[in-house]
Amino acid sequence: MRVVCPGSFDPVTNGHMDIITRSAALFDEVIVAVLINEAKTGLFTVEERMALLREATADYPNVKVESFRGLLVDFCRARDARVVVKGIRAVSDFDYELQMAQMNHGLTGVETLFMPTNPLYSFLSSSLVKEVARWGGDVSAHVPGPVAARMAELFQQCQG
Repeated sequence: MRVVCPGSFDPVTNGHMDIITRSAALFDEVIVAVLINEAKTGLFTVEERMALLREATADYPNVKVESFRGLLVDFCRARDARVVVKGIRAVSDFDYELQMAQMNHGLTGVETLFMPTNPLYSFLSSSLVKEVARWGGDVSAHVPGPVAARMAELFQQCQG
């Protein structure tokens, strides 16, 4: 079975990687779908996010990284993926994600599976990681190695 793990992944965190890794162990193929959102300026370009994700998932032969714009259900339909896997950190995540899941199912019948996050990552968000890194904090325990290195390089350039 082919599933999709969507997100902005700006940047990919160890919490994202936990969901991707667990999905890769459960399903035949996992497509990590990086959202292209022209309305937002990210820390990393879509191409950089995809490259970092490919590096982080290199040990998982059943994981592919692609980008998409528009409706997630259209992306899923084009790839014959009937299931979306979403990580849930807290009740607040569930409230929003449930609405999205119900809309997606109503539009095309795509199912959403909610995977509770590992408690080690329940506080972790890309926004928080960016904020800590922006102020010189060490985020290496919260993101894959290549991401930590790239963030340190990026924020060092900004401060220098």
